[in-house]
Amino acid sequence: MNIIIVGGGKIGTTILKNLVSEGHNVTAIDSNPEVIKEISNTYDVMCVCGNGVDWETLTEAEVESTQLLIAVTGSDEFNMLCCFMAKQMGVPNTIARIRNPEYNDQSLGFIKQTLGISFAINPDQLAAKELFNLLQLPGAESVETFSRKNFEMVELLLKADSPLNGLSLSEMKKKYQASYLVGAVGRENEVIIPNGSFVMQSGDRLGITAASSEVERLFRMLGTMQERARNAMIIGASRTAYYLAKMLLKSGCAVTIIEKNKEICESFAELLPEAVVICGDGAREELLLEEGLGSMDAFVTLTGIDEENILLSYQALSRGVKKVIAKINREEFTEMATKLGLDCTISPRSLISDVLTRYARALENSMGSKIETLYKLMDGNAEAAEFLVGKDFSHCRIPLKDLKLKKNILVAGILRGRKVIIPAGSDCILPEDRVVILSAGKVLSDLSDILE
Repeated sequence: MNIIIVGGGKIGTTILKNLVSEGHNVTAIDSNPEVIKEISNTYDVMCVCGNGVDWETLTEAEVESTQLLIAVTGSDEFNMLCCFMAKQMGVPNTIARIRNPEYNDQSLGFIKQTLGISFAINPDQLAAKELFNLLQLPGAESVETFSRKNFEMVELLLKADSPLNGLSLSEMKKKYQASYLVGAVGRENEVIIPNGSFVMQSGDRLGITAASSEVERLFRMLGTMQERARNAMIIGASRTAYYLAKMLLKSGCAVTIIEKNKEICESFAELLPEAVVICGDGAREELLLEEGLGSMDAFVTLTGIDEENILLSYQALSRGVKKVIAKINREEFTEMATKLGLDCTISPRSLISDVLTRYARALENSMGSKIETLYKLMDGNAEAAEFLVGKDFSHCRIPLKDLKLKKNILVAGILRGRKVIIPAGSDCILPEDRVVILSAGKVLSDLSDILE
């Protein structure tokens, strides 16, 4: 598919990298010659230096043969106008990054309809939702929720004292009886789709699918269940911090926000009157201790500097905070964070890239199923894809044991109405089901892709 990306910043280049790896023909537009030069030297894509709302620039980028335009510059209004121009020039699908909280659901719906924007995406809101999910289930390293909301995939890191060390999956199933499936295991740099004889060991990352209630039940049996955060400290008053604080306050969690900028503090105090907003340097340990760091259930670092987020998170861990999460944008810092004991990190770039990768795959799909949700797992080495099964899917009503699945593919869940099915060999896929597929080393655009 031919795709234009307007905006070559951090998020734009991350999206570009993923879409190129998916096999799409990507053209990058940016007004900064240095940005265009760097993209051209790094990726095998067409590059155009110019204004993304300029007719000549879009024509040079071959907009007339483009199926999708993604505008992710730093300006919401520029992104909207860019999508409007592209729509007028014949692009059937447009996506705009819109971050300003002032564009609420009602006004955003009107803007999308008026300007012909197919999809609006807010990386700050996505990151806040991911953080909120992690704080709702503190024992997990990541929590991915599928479209019916009551089905999740969580990643659990096996520590040295885990009762699962040395157990096979079949032994685990007998010992811890709940409705769940260990569908993927990350071991060092490898992702394994395991069978019942697979033996777990310390350091493994387990990808577990189950209904939300069953995940909590399993965690309680394993002794890894922690109570949801009753108080949380957030360092850095960013847009993500605003969205997260709103969610936490609504859930009954007390929130303390620390920010250096006085004007931003005043704005946050007005927008979030229920939160405690402190104007000060979050890097000062005495300030953190004074504001109750040692008694916090959760600590989240959302400054714009990865290194600062990592060091502050390490400091919170050393003070005994149960759940510590750091925002890290640069992939190369994730391994450093893990070595310091920070098992829980998020990357807004990766979140938005996953969403747009799913969207691009859905546009190409025409084979009897529709991709609804897509998550990259195990540091990007595996995927969990949710498909809505169409009536013309040719393998409906065939027991799963009789389907010839490709290697490293697993049917991890079937969502039938409100019912969650952890599939066994005798279960069948039916029209209108939502089916969750785990895959390692394979790109799935359609449910038929799982079959030999």
